[in-house]
Amino acid sequence: MRTVPISVTVNGEVRQAAVEPRLLLVHFIREVLGLTGTHIGCDTTSCGACTIHLNGKPVKSCTVFAVQADGAEIRTVEGLEQDGRLHPVQEGFWQEHGLQCGFCTPGMMMTAVALLEANPNPDEAEIRRAISGNLCRCTGYVNIVKAIRYAAEKMRQPEVAPAVAGGGED
Repeated sequence: MRTVPISVTVNGEVRQAAVEPRLLLVHFIREVLGLTGTHIGCDTTSCGACTIHLNGKPVKSCTVFAVQADGAEIRTVEGLEQDGRLHPVQEGFWQEHGLQCGFCTPGMMMTAVALLEANPNPDEAEIRRAISGNLCRCTGYVNIVKAIRYAAEKMRQPEVAPAVAGGGED
């Protein structure tokens, strides 16, 4: 089978591979890169479980061929945590019980991050509209909305600088 070389930046790291032209981006992420946080749900764009950020925009990775992402920047749910700290959206899902089985959670989180980056103070209707392309069969969405509101509030708060060991005056 013919392969095509591609190079993508995934969660800040340049990754290269030779892929079949028909390989979907979701399969590339999971099977070639080994990043299994991106879930495969319906393969028809209906569920949103495979949502990632492609060049800063949320996309359902089951609708994009890996070769179409050549040269692109990709962020997956694994890229949300930074320096050992959960992203506020991840923290919100934990604090507000925004998940049950967890299958939809990675895609839901990636959609929520994109929403909050575009609109730091969404109201409930805006949150529900943003996540309307992501299906959850367990939660009823109430706690997911609470989780996103929690994250929005946390992201609007100024960061408190961590204490520096030995940095005080004696």
